[in-house]
Amino acid sequence: MINNIFSSTAKQHFTIVPNSIVKITLASTLLLSRSTRYAAARSFSFVPPRTSTPVAPCRQHYFPHIITNKKMSSATSASAPSEESTADDTAKNSLIVTNLESVKERIKQSIAACNRDADSVRLVAVSKTKPSSAILTAYNAGQRHFGENYAQELASKATELPKDICWHFIGPLQSNKANNLVKTCGDGLYVVETVATVKLARKLNNAVSLAVAEGLRSADKTLGVYLQVNTSGEESKSGVSLEGVVGLAREIKETCPHLEIMGLMTIGYAGDVKDFDALVDCRRRVLEEGADLGFDESSFELSMGMSGDFEVAIAKGSTNVRVGSTIFGERDYSNLKK
Repeated sequence: MINNIFSSTAKQHFTIVPNSIVKITLASTLLLSRSTRYAAARSFSFVPPRTSTPVAPCRQHYFPHIITNKKMSSATSASAPSEESTADDTAKNSLIVTNLESVKERIKQSIAACNRDADSVRLVAVSKTKPSSAILTAYNAGQRHFGENYAQELASKATELPKDICWHFIGPLQSNKANNLVKTCGDGLYVVETVATVKLARKLNNAVSLAVAEGLRSADKTLGVYLQVNTSGEESKSGVSLEGVVGLAREIKETCPHLEIMGLMTIGYAGDVKDFDALVDCRRRVLEEGADLGFDESSFELSMGMSGDFEVAIAKGSTNVRVGSTIFGERDYSNLKK
């Protein structure tokens, strides 16, 4: 009976003593711990040979079905997504496309109401905290300009999404993160919209220079920047003062050859047009007082307007609107990478 239970492989590990009465069944052996099985083997004349081969691996020779069952169990637990999950993802993607088309239509109507050129307003889809899959859905629907608020999140997404995406960095940027952001995004980093100090501008300029030297960014591609203006005058708000914009623009023009000042940017209160009016007036002053800086009036931009007020911003002259939740839905900050 014992010879039938144990394979020839097993016999290499155990010496079977003749005329022994074995009362341990296969089932009970499986339930015993290693130390208990060893003690039981000694008691019932299962004498291990004098070899360096450990006892524990013998389980794989005696009872291969145990290992197989465990593997089968693991494979079963890693099952494919349920039909319900797939349907939910499909619905979310469909909603993103529908929302995107709706926003584009609203922009088109706002432009027509102002008698402006059809291509005079750029839509930036703000995708902060959203997964790359959501961005790819909008990309496949024709969207190319996307905005991110956090350097680490943008760097991560830029490495896994199509290279022809034009990334707008629209959040506060620490100068010590400028180098990694520029190098990681390469030519995909289209513009940093939140430049308010010469220090940050120089960090970005140096980062572009290094990226070009290392072959990570095209030599003929300058990095666009908007000068962020504190149009409300509140100390708690980010941005250069209205009075300091021309001076900042001049210093960047003179010391940062790898940067291109594309225009001005502000973040105003939803529904409050005073910030929009202030930025429009600031643009006029920059073009007049900084006439020697060579800005083209027809292409010097205004980045203003978000989900709640982009149509008002367009009516006031915005050329770059940043729309997020209206396209992608409410944000989830639980897995945020800053």
